[in-house]
Amino acid sequence: MEEKLQSPIIIFMVGGPGCGKQIQGHRLASKYDFYHVGIGELLRAEASRPTRKGKTIRDIILKGALVPSGYILELLTDNMLKAENVKGFFVEGFPREIHQAKLFEEVVGRAPNIVIVLDCSTETMVQRLLIRSQMGERVDDHDKIIQNRLDTYYTLCEPVFTHYLQKSLLRHNAKSQMHSLLNQVIGS
Repeated sequence: MEEKLQSPIIIFMVGGPGCGKQIQGHRLASKYDFYHVGIGELLRAEASRPTRKGKTIRDIILKGALVPSGYILELLTDNMLKAENVKGFFVEGFPREIHQAKLFEEVVGRAPNIVIVLDCSTETMVQRLLIRSQMGERVDDHDKIIQNRLDTYYTLCEPVFTHYLQKSLLRHNAKSQMHSLLNQVIGS
């Protein structure tokens, strides 16, 4: 597995719930002709399956808790390995905790090329999540779960940011600079 994932560019995009990772991930993957992997989308798809693993993931999501790293890494790497002839991967929503970051590097055999953090105020995230909740788009966008998701993000992501900052891979988004940054990383 490690060999197939050694040469493509791997870009992680992280940020709090409702900060726009999914929209930006799809847009940027399309613009740069990268394969898009959305961890949230993979988890929701797995949660909808009538399997023991699907039920376990669904129950965890409904609590607003984090799905165990083993499940996430399995879904992520399986999805990446299915992609054929890609020049790169845009992985959004990963890693959400330091163990996931280190486990990815151990399993894949390398770190991502860059990690982009989408900054967004807590107020904006809450507002977006409540609007999405009213539209019935996601089961985990309800009042009771939102605060738990935000607390989890703020608590667990800081060590991830420190990890990638120490490797000089962490970049906070500035919309005016994002395309310039990506062009440097991608080399186009």
